[in-house]
Amino acid sequence: MGLVTTASTTFTEPYNLARQFKALEVISHGRAGWNAVTTSDPAAAANFGATIPPRAEKYERAHGVIQIVQGLWGSWERDAWLLDVDGKRFADMDKIQLVNLQGKHAASRGPLPIPPSEQGQPVIFQAGGGSYGLELAGRYASGVYANPYTIEDARAQRQTLRDAAKRAGRDPDEVKMLAGFMPTIAPSRQAALQRRRFLDEVVDLNQRVRYLGAMIGLPLGPAQLDEPLTADQLADATPSPHDPRSARALEVAREGWTLRDVLAHGVIDYHPVVAATAADVADHMQQWFEAGACDGFSIAIDSYHDGFDSFVDQVVPILQERGVFHDDYEGPTLRENLGAHEQYGLDPRLTKPARS
Repeated sequence: MGLVTTASTTFTEPYNLARQFKALEVISHGRAGWNAVTTSDPAAAANFGATIPPRAEKYERAHGVIQIVQGLWGSWERDAWLLDVDGKRFADMDKIQLVNLQGKHAASRGPLPIPPSEQGQPVIFQAGGGSYGLELAGRYASGVYANPYTIEDARAQRQTLRDAAKRAGRDPDEVKMLAGFMPTIAPSRQAALQRRRFLDEVVDLNQRVRYLGAMIGLPLGPAQLDEPLTADQLADATPSPHDPRSARALEVAREGWTLRDVLAHGVIDYHPVVAATAADVADHMQQWFEAGACDGFSIAIDSYHDGFDSFVDQVVPILQERGVFHDDYEGPTLRENLGAHEQYGLDPRLTKPARS
């Protein structure tokens, strides 16, 4: 099991990031990962008494912070940790060096007072979007969380990511794109839809139905929540060209469902929703994987209470039977099981400067 934690490069200094993640890395025996992101929420920035910097500056700092963090992770040579009790030598101090890294937005002298782990250092993940986030992922990440809504969009995103890795001097196969999706598992599709209706009782459906209206070009309100679209509304409805979910939303609405049920289908969620049987969920994953739409999945379970158990107990065995999911682990570390490239310290291949 890997322990991947999100931490922002925008308001956290690289030494703190390096120390926290390296400590988790050693404690977990090489199973830690860092989802390196930038901060975009002004409310989050206010917690640090700051404002969000311009996008270009924010990502320029992110490049510098990640490089300094990786430099600190490599400030111990791999055999520096001696643990020689009889000789009273904890470490070979000649193999622990300052890093003295100075960037435009961050710096650190080092070294980090934490030795290497079984996998050397934590694995970098990334979840930002846009051209700046893509360049960050292409240069440093081994796993990237993505939000494609269709197979075609996923293929395009994955290829763009691989191209970014190649431009940075890396092997594109080193970067794994993890496509998000939201499974709701039940004995039948009708039961799965009923489960989602039940879970939707805790969200603001009035706001969601208005959002649905914006997606398909209609002024919808809560008064129509338990009614389907009228014939006149269906004739006037047009999916938004700016939202890839809109066509699916209108498709479901045209099947005659009430607006409450249209929403229960997950048409305004930010990941594809598969509300169906375990076999249907497995079909979705196999279809996307074999179509080259992703390298793996980021699964947003509908309910932590029992959703994970249903997925592990029902979906995983089907995928194993079909030969698309492993029966055993590749090794004891996150890096081995992810198939991530071997790295310790800074990647020497990244010789081209990052875009500022």
